[in-house]
Amino acid sequence: MEKLRQQQLLLWLKKQRLYDSGWFKLSLLLGIFAALLILCQAWLLAALLQALIVDNLPRNALLPQFISLFACFTLRALIIWLREKAGFASGCAIRKKLRETVLNKLSEAGPAVIGGRPAGTWTTLLLEQIEDMQEYYSRYLPQMLLAVLIPCLILIFLFPVNWAAALILLATAPLIPLFMALAGMGAAEASRRNFQALARLSGYFLDRLKGMETLRLFYQAEAETGRIQAASASFRQRTMEVLRLAFLSSAVLEFFASVSIAVVAVYFGFSYLGELDFGHYGTGVTLFAGFLSLILAPEFFQPLRELGTFYHAKAQAIGAADSLEKFLMADNIFAQPGNLKPDFSAGFTLTATDLVVITQQGTPLAGPMSFTLEAGKRVALVGQSGAGKTSLLNVLSGYLPYQGSLKINDTELREISPDWWQQQLAWVGQNPHLPAATLCENIAQNGASDPLRLEQVCALAGVDKFLPRLPKGMDSVISEQAANLSPGQAQRIAVARALYKPCHLLLLDEPDASLDGPSEQHVNRALLAASFRQSTLLITHRLDQLDKWDEVWLMQEGKIVQQGTKAQLLQQEGPFKTLLARQEEALL
Repeated sequence: MEKLRQQQLLLWLKKQRLYDSGWFKLSLLLGIFAALLILCQAWLLAALLQALIVDNLPRNALLPQFISLFACFTLRALIIWLREKAGFASGCAIRKKLRETVLNKLSEAGPAVIGGRPAGTWTTLLLEQIEDMQEYYSRYLPQMLLAVLIPCLILIFLFPVNWAAALILLATAPLIPLFMALAGMGAAEASRRNFQALARLSGYFLDRLKGMETLRLFYQAEAETGRIQAASASFRQRTMEVLRLAFLSSAVLEFFASVSIAVVAVYFGFSYLGELDFGHYGTGVTLFAGFLSLILAPEFFQPLRELGTFYHAKAQAIGAADSLEKFLMADNIFAQPGNLKPDFSAGFTLTATDLVVITQQGTPLAGPMSFTLEAGKRVALVGQSGAGKTSLLNVLSGYLPYQGSLKINDTELREISPDWWQQQLAWVGQNPHLPAATLCENIAQNGASDPLRLEQVCALAGVDKFLPRLPKGMDSVISEQAANLSPGQAQRIAVARALYKPCHLLLLDEPDASLDGPSEQHVNRALLAASFRQSTLLITHRLDQLDKWDEVWLMQEGKIVQQGTKAQLLQQEGPFKTLLARQEEALL
């Protein structure tokens, strides 16, 4: 990673500290208070040793000093504990805010963006990468300031006692951060590569788990197992590379700290032997000065040692922040969504003129196309896979940006508030998502439910067929990913949810794609009956049912190439007759 990029990421990481609710400042103040207690503790201990060994004072006369020393030990332990609690709270507050920001961004981006990446990639981003910033905020950042403040306090405290010892510490101190930085730059780059490999491996592994049955059907399970083993071995090697660099930085720190303390000890040893006579202020090198300097020498390097211990947290945070910052700072065409809330009580007409569906980065997905979907019209959208049908549904849902014109009555869709627009829509897709806790809450999403209307939509969608078999009826708990329901049951609940919601546009994306025969028939009957209540747009590959719809639109290579009723399209020579012939051949 380039040095400029590292600096950008560090600046971004520090800006997130604004969300810590004051815990960082409290942790820093507690660290400074603990440093002052260290100075008091060292002074009392050196004074006691001077009094006992040189001055030969009785121990009874030193009782207040012993009590004060014990109080310093106790209070310092309490302060360190409180500092750990404050640091942890600081990291928790920032991680919570980061996760909230990522989830809000994903919510704004919509399913079109979320589906563009494997689920494991988003899981790694939300959980592991943000989690790995905890130690950076709770320990490294406070320690970085304390590593400067505490040695300065010790030098100020030590200079009036013995300037030679203070100069030795001052001269050797810069060597430690210098060599730590050299080792740390390599650790940051290795950590970044490690996170990228982890994100790829997570997405790869989760996708293979979801497709396990397909892999078995095509006898590819063993081959995929070998590929996962190879990817895991590569990830293990990257992890060991990060650990090796982390241990290297710790070893460098310990070496220079030990050498510095040894030089201080040698200076006092030769001073007591009479070989050296400098560093004092005319009174000679006293036992008090020697003990005080030797007690404070390890404490002088202790903040740097702790910084070195947490230095890997910085490298880890930089690696984690790379993809997170790119995602959060990426250009978003929805950055300034519309705020209009037109009155749609009388229904609306959609009019597209030279409409081009694009990604958030501006890459064209489908178009240009022009069409009109009048209020109450029921349209079936057909075409081969990859023709752009789902992209059209996503732009109509407000989840993808567009170029050209897409007007709702006389108002551009981009000028309408996304939340307001999506309140006018109901949607049923191929894979039902039931995020609420109970069956009732999944159907009546706004909380308050009308029992009579709930009973009606359950009967229409066929939910009442299996409702008696559920342990608590409408209050039955839906497990994660609807694991306690069959695909057909989950899809019927999704249909009931769409029927329960009052809307002006019903969007259906192959709602019968993964259903068995009886479930498919029941779902199609319910949706066909519901399609007469509002404008409806259905994506389907079932060409035998198209005569039940007002109009058929055929998409090819991102464009609508034919429009009309099924009977009209059959009278025309064109791609619709070709598509129908291919499907009939496939059935034969």
